[in-house]
Amino acid sequence: MDGGETSSGRDAYHHGDLKAALIQAGMEMLEEVGLEKLSLRGIAARVGVSHAAPKNHFDGLRGLLSAIAAEGFQRHSAAMTEGLDASSSRQDRLRAAAEGYVAFARENPALFRLMFSPGLLDRDNPALCAAGQKSYAVLTGIAEDLDWTTLDGSETTQRHSELMLWSLVHGYAHLLISGRLSDPEHAPPTTAVMPWMDYKPITSRR
Repeated sequence: MDGGETSSGRDAYHHGDLKAALIQAGMEMLEEVGLEKLSLRGIAARVGVSHAAPKNHFDGLRGLLSAIAAEGFQRHSAAMTEGLDASSSRQDRLRAAAEGYVAFARENPALFRLMFSPGLLDRDNPALCAAGQKSYAVLTGIAEDLDWTTLDGSETTQRHSELMLWSLVHGYAHLLISGRLSDPEHAPPTTAVMPWMDYKPITSRR
């Protein structure tokens, strides 16, 4: 790399999409230097533009972080649906979503943390809201009509199922990237810690 610039960010800029180049450079720097050292000036320098250039597209660092998080959620939803098509079973979709959720977090730990740090983001940003809803919709689609039994025997609802799935995958992902596990590199695969994904029958109430 020449002058701290990346070929991906520079290529996007040379094709006339400075906004996309800044987002991509920001995502790369986020993983390399961490959120604490991320700055508009540093991102602009990486792309090869003046430090004032980002102000034409983003309302300060918060605006750029929101755009980065929005792109993160877009990639997150794609990771959870990779390899699926209209004929995929609910079990296939459940497995893909769980494995994709955790894999995305492990491959993009700093981005994953940013995506779930609302205090750092503009929660009213339309692109961020839409991307976040798209990502969560993957889980809601799987949870729809999912039939399972609660410990107290009470009737489950759609919201219960959504929260159950989200808690499991998000919790395991967070454990893996937070250093809470003694040997995260050799941690069990997602399907191993959630065996019901492979073995427990999933039926519809309808």
